[in-house]
Amino acid sequence: MFRKFRRIMAGEKQESFKILMFPWLAHGHIIPYLQLSKNLIATHDNFTIYLCSTAVNLHHLSKHATASLQLVELHMPSPPELPPHLHTTKNLSSHLIPTLIKAFQESTPSFTQTLQTLTPDLIIFDIFQPWAPKIASSMGIPSVYFSTSGASSISYYHHIYTYATGAGFPFPALSLPESHIARMKNRGPLIIKDADDDFAFGIYRISTDFVLVKSCRCVEEKYVDYLSTLCKKRIVCTGPLIASDADEDDMFEKSEIMEWLNKKEVGSTIYISFGSECFLSKEQIGEIAKGLLLNKDVNFLWVVRFPFEERERRIEEEMPVGFLEAVGERGLVVTGWAAQRRILGHPSVGGFMSHCGRSSVTESLYFGVPVVAAAMNVEQPLNAQWMVELGAGVEVEREGGVGVYLGEEIGRAIEKVMVVEKEGLRNRASRLSEVMREKEGEEVREVACGLLDICVKNKKI
Repeated sequence: MFRKFRRIMAGEKQESFKILMFPWLAHGHIIPYLQLSKNLIATHDNFTIYLCSTAVNLHHLSKHATASLQLVELHMPSPPELPPHLHTTKNLSSHLIPTLIKAFQESTPSFTQTLQTLTPDLIIFDIFQPWAPKIASSMGIPSVYFSTSGASSISYYHHIYTYATGAGFPFPALSLPESHIARMKNRGPLIIKDADDDFAFGIYRISTDFVLVKSCRCVEEKYVDYLSTLCKKRIVCTGPLIASDADEDDMFEKSEIMEWLNKKEVGSTIYISFGSECFLSKEQIGEIAKGLLLNKDVNFLWVVRFPFEERERRIEEEMPVGFLEAVGERGLVVTGWAAQRRILGHPSVGGFMSHCGRSSVTESLYFGVPVVAAAMNVEQPLNAQWMVELGAGVEVEREGGVGVYLGEEIGRAIEKVMVVEKEGLRNRASRLSEVMREKEGEEVREVACGLLDICVKNKKI
């Protein structure tokens, strides 16, 4: 495949191809789609890529627009409870997610108009819009599904779909209690427009030639191969897709966080963040604070986020009485945005307490930082187990796998990562980081080659 790709790249003049990226409206989906776009453009001069999303999301992406990467607005209905500034999952309360999904599904006229105007050669679509490739197919446009979840968790869930149980999954490091699986089945179907009865696994079937997965074969090879067997499609790994932003880096270098981190010793600090869409209860915040008080020699940087409608909450009122005074200079608590990539790459950071969203665990591996895993929902418990299997993480114990993480268990897991097992965990995380970086370019080239083949083949039809 790579020899063929080099021949194409070495050709005299190649035809230009247009790709339309169409991610779900979540930050954790949009950023991988954006970074994949950038990587493809950097690898192949003849791709022009259009990224389609709502205005509120595009506003934050505007600085990334170029002649080769253009932003296209998706127009969505705005019911009273979901005005345009909430057309994103970022900082959106969970009770509004179904409303957002419904409004998103009602955006098909806008999406259809975009296809008619741009006439792309290919679309790359996300899990919540099976209607998008069906509209594209009616216009003779091929579509490729890009999953932003990792191969390990997807293969486990596909196994459950295929065999109606988690039993028999060939890799025992990953498992969920049958009671948990039963609860998943009893939640009722998610109403997704134009989805087949086997959503979300039938979506693999409608992907042209192969499926893209945000993964690195070097760390998930057995799961990639098993997923391919289950879905009967070739799986192509995109690589880690670590976001890059020079302007953001320059700004962050002068921030309070970087100034504070620069004063800390190498590997002495644990970074705590639960992503942009996971909001902690006051009780859970209190338990994390207890765990930090149990590790008096560990510095910590803690990013706390609140839903949009609660953005005026003051962090001093959320923390246990006397906590901020007790930790003094060894702790920094901030609200809102923080440049996670820059923080994880800072030499003073030696651990990462995370909800184990896919982007977060990928970034932790890429920067060689072991994880204190406090998974919350969906595939996150499986991501946590995968990090333990890799030898790059420690799970916080939680009775029955539900409820609040208790301070004593949080403290114990922090101590393992930052003190007791730090050398082994950090060495293993560093080795994984090295191999991921080594294979990164190769994976991007394979993706570019595969997409180019689809575009060329479709032109000849």
